[in-house]
Amino acid sequence: MVVVTPSFPPIESLDDWMQRPPDRTEWVGGQLVEKNGMTLKHSRIQGNLYYHWRAYKDSSGLGGEVYTEVPCRTEGRGRSPDVAYLTPELVDRYGDETVLPQSFPLTAEIVSPTDYAEDVISKALEYLRTGALEVWLVYPEVAWVMVVTEGDRQIFTSGNTLATQAVLPGFEVTVDELLR
Repeated sequence: MVVVTPSFPPIESLDDWMQRPPDRTEWVGGQLVEKNGMTLKHSRIQGNLYYHWRAYKDSSGLGGEVYTEVPCRTEGRGRSPDVAYLTPELVDRYGDETVLPQSFPLTAEIVSPTDYAEDVISKALEYLRTGALEVWLVYPEVAWVMVVTEGDRQIFTSGNTLATQAVLPGFEVTVDELLR
């Protein structure tokens, strides 16, 4: 059997990345960076978060869309958050774009064993500066979820009920249910 790999023009700039972002990549520091560190646990939590946000937006009638590994533009960078929610207004405005030209209003990053805490926190602040209203940083190994908004940072741990602060009003899930 012969495996044929399609040939694409190289990604040499943020504009190139914005036109055709390869799966599981980001554009950071002027270069293409592969997102790595995905584990079974990481994938399970990503699915749980997607499921809960989507079920809530559907049952509440809020509308909008929930995505996984979807590209957006930040401060001269291209990012692909693990899970993201786009409001109905922004779906109407940007829903057919290849890459969202700003951060998603509600964004989640699931921290992998290969991630550095400072880099993940910097990424959350980057999202907030470019349109995010709320960022969730999920730390599976210590069972923490840090919820970051422009004016507040909260840490939820095992046994706590986690709630959105600025987007998807009324949404709640226990940390344990999210991380199982």
